[in-house]
Amino acid sequence: MIFLGLDGGGSKTRCLIGDGRSILGSGKAGPSNVIRVGEAQTREALNSAIQQACAEAQVSPSQIYRTCVGLAGAARPEISSVVQRLLSEIVSGEVEVVGDTITTLASAFGSGPGVIVIGGTGSIAYGRNAAGQTARVGGWGFAISDEGSGYWIGRSAVTAAIRNFDETGISPLLERILKIWSLESLEELVVVANATPPPDFATLVPLVLAAAEAGDASACSVLRLAGTELARVAKIAIGRLFPEEPMPQVAMSGGVFQNSALVREHFSRSLREEYPDVRIGEILADPVRGALAMARKRSSG
Repeated sequence: MIFLGLDGGGSKTRCLIGDGRSILGSGKAGPSNVIRVGEAQTREALNSAIQQACAEAQVSPSQIYRTCVGLAGAARPEISSVVQRLLSEIVSGEVEVVGDTITTLASAFGSGPGVIVIGGTGSIAYGRNAAGQTARVGGWGFAISDEGSGYWIGRSAVTAAIRNFDETGISPLLERILKIWSLESLEELVVVANATPPPDFATLVPLVLAAAEAGDASACSVLRLAGTELARVAKIAIGRLFPEEPMPQVAMSGGVFQNSALVREHFSRSLREEYPDVRIGEILADPVRGALAMARKRSSG
């Protein structure tokens, strides 16, 4: 039997195709968050990633027995129902749509206890204790939540750059932002940044990372605070799920953690300030592997 695992995010879509034991192919495409990019672009991204994986595995989408896809916001019917319909037009077999927290937790801990923190375009903490109780913290959307996420980092960088300009009259970070957004002045930036709908601040993350690598103090400060904010949601999840139990394992996931050693460092440091004995996995949890594992598991039991 052939199985498909998908991870659909706000910046990219990834998938793995496998049989009962081996990975046969992989694919990658653009974002497939239907709320952010719309139905047509979501379908294009899903189809592109799946076709790549099928070509590598030398199988047809019609041969896929079961699919599991993890998505941010999958609890919302306007997201899960659309993605399920789109996938049913591309692949055969049963399609299950779950939250990316579920697939990331499965990747990190299987069916066991632990806490995962996702730092991607958005952010969230999610965990399960030995009794099977679960809890989520954060992840309520970029306008009111998602601290430490890629979107938050980009927006915070703009804020820090403007504040630095107000204080000193110069801001190297502001100059970088103007250049990447092809703007000529602070006045133009103010218009763009305050537009409705707002710009995709997450696209500024590579710029912030590069600026931090070059020693920009404002960029470094934003990344350090991102790590602290991501640790904050982890602390809350641990406190809710493991008040009397042995200290759980914590796993990191997402592009923010993957691409910034500074975020990882301050996440670990802040978390251990409150929970010195916490075990933090060095290898990032991979939600697409969790999705493939869930597709296999559901079919066998």
